[in-house]
Amino acid sequence: MTTLFDPIQLGAIDAKNRILMSPLTRGRGTREHVPTPVMAEYYAQRASAGLIISEATGISREGLGWPYAPGIWSQEQVEAWKPITRAVHDKGGKIVVQLWHMGRMVHSSVTGQQPVSSSPTSAPAPLHTYDGKQEPEQARALTKADITRILGEYEVAARNAIAAGFDGVQIHAANGYLIDEFLRDGTNHREDEYGGSPENRIRFLREVTERVIATIGAERTSVRLSPNGDTQGCIDSAPETVFVPAAKLLNDLGIGFLELREPGTNGTFGKTDQPKLHGPIREVFRNPLVLNQDYTREEALETVANGTADAIAFGRKFIANPDLPRRLSEDLPLQSDDIKTWYSRGDEGYIDYPFYNES
Repeated sequence: MTTLFDPIQLGAIDAKNRILMSPLTRGRGTREHVPTPVMAEYYAQRASAGLIISEATGISREGLGWPYAPGIWSQEQVEAWKPITRAVHDKGGKIVVQLWHMGRMVHSSVTGQQPVSSSPTSAPAPLHTYDGKQEPEQARALTKADITRILGEYEVAARNAIAAGFDGVQIHAANGYLIDEFLRDGTNHREDEYGGSPENRIRFLREVTERVIATIGAERTSVRLSPNGDTQGCIDSAPETVFVPAAKLLNDLGIGFLELREPGTNGTFGKTDQPKLHGPIREVFRNPLVLNQDYTREEALETVANGTADAIAFGRKFIANPDLPRRLSEDLPLQSDDIKTWYSRGDEGYIDYPFYNES
């Protein structure tokens, strides 16, 4: 019987266990979105994960509206990522970068540009900026020329990721950001070939994934989807009709693995009565399937053992437990994270959580 602690092949990546570290925005970069040295220690501490998926990382200034989050569009950023990936590899870990375009979830005071989306809509709540939260602005609908430009930015970001020493990339197509805004009919009101039918709404995801695959290979490419429920005001009226075909497309493209963030009726972020879709997605996606959403140790063990998923991605548990795989394996107590230090930029609540034998 397969266990959570068995190795797994995730495309080109030999993962030593099935415990993934999911993306966690922590805001420890510079104001110019350059990674900082402390990030090397943070990620290296968590290198016992089968695979680390980095914090969401901007592919362009236009698409990165989170204060102090890192990017990967410039050579300066590439050079700053190198010691981070090296530190993870030196500890025997593997790490991919999550490629991020935030779409309408940015404020012009951070990017210097009007937000963009599939259609001229606005984020549903105030947005993080360098001056606190500010009211959202209406996004500009992307033109076809814009889409062509952004595909090129994904290509550059993927190439930069490999140059920076990452083992691959994950395309962030979830959580109400740009690609998700194309996928869902609640935010995509277009009348061209990128809107309307599920097939058309999937087109942008397909083109991004194809461009990344052409740049670094399918075996080093993965995707994250959030196929059910409202996320940051982004929702679909019939999610099975768009996300199952999207998963089938990604299967046919041969990506290394697919991660699903699936809220339930009492999730940490987002609550929904829309059913989880990992079952029908599992039927069409044959490569490794990774599930993410508030899994307990017992739930994770059972989910992998019964074949519902091939691996589980943990987020908040990795914040306060850098040695999470050991704690799960030996059923050791878990430490609690401090929400006040999630985005506080200092060492506190970032690299000072002790390993079990230091507690």
